Amino acid sequence: MQIFLDIATEAALSAGVVLQNYLGKLEDTITEKGRPGDLVTAADKASEQVILELLRRHFPQHSILAEESGKLGNQDHDFLWAIDPLDGTTNYAHQYPCFAVSIGLLIQGIPKVGVIYDPFRDELFRAGAGLGATRNRRLIHVSQTAELNKSLLSSGFAYDRRETADNNYAEFCHLTHLTQGVRRGGAAALDLAYVACGRLDGYWERGIAPWDVVAGIILVQEAGGKVTAYDGSPIKIESGRILATNGHLHDSLSQELIKVPRLSSWT
Repeated sequence: MQIFLDIATEAALSAGVVLQNYLGKLEDTITEKGRPGDLVTAADKASEQVILELLRRHFPQHSILAEESGKLGNQDHDFLWAIDPLDGTTNYAHQYPCFAVSIGLLIQGIPKVGVIYDPFRDELFRAGAGLGATRNRRLIHVSQTAELNKSLLSSGFAYDRRETADNNYAEFCHLTHLTQGVRRGGAAALDLAYVACGRLDGYWERGIAPWDVVAGIILVQEAGGKVTAYDGSPIKIESGRILATNGHLHDSLSQELIKVPRLSSWT
């Protein structure tokens, strides 16, 4: 497990250098991948290539699921790397400082290793099953907040939010009234990292991909937090829905989420 964690760290740090070099220099390399707001840049692609080259060199038999390259290798292999070379591409394209590299390892479908690197703040979050969670090599723990009215949460909105009533707007407004605030950072990996280190007390979102959350799931768990589906049942990563908290307010947040009616229409 330590070897997997160290190689993932090397890959994330190398990709972070790529992102730093491209920041503010993208010019005409920003395009949309089909849905409004779903951006991809030269930085995404260059960062991903650095990660892929390193993982393939060390673990040539492992399978890979990468945001830009898709499925690579034998997808039936017990070891699957979930890679987001630039989580928060829209932020990055606007030079808004909330983006990160996210590299997670699933073993038989269960998150076991996670590395999230924020090159702008030079913050490195790491976790491995049984190894604890760290920020810049120092142990981190979730917060102790136990009441929703004293909590700070985060969430986000999927790219299909214009096309579906299940767009998280109702949940966002509902929980904004029940808490000290709900933030929308635009980078799921950092949302989860911030829950792990106690900056946030909870996070939920729908419409996310495995590469957005695999690394963050093990971070939260190793930091003492809890990650499930909205209703508290075991998380199904392929569902695109996640609820992550410090554990103390998990049940109350889950109850509020599942009772919020969806918007019937949005004009």
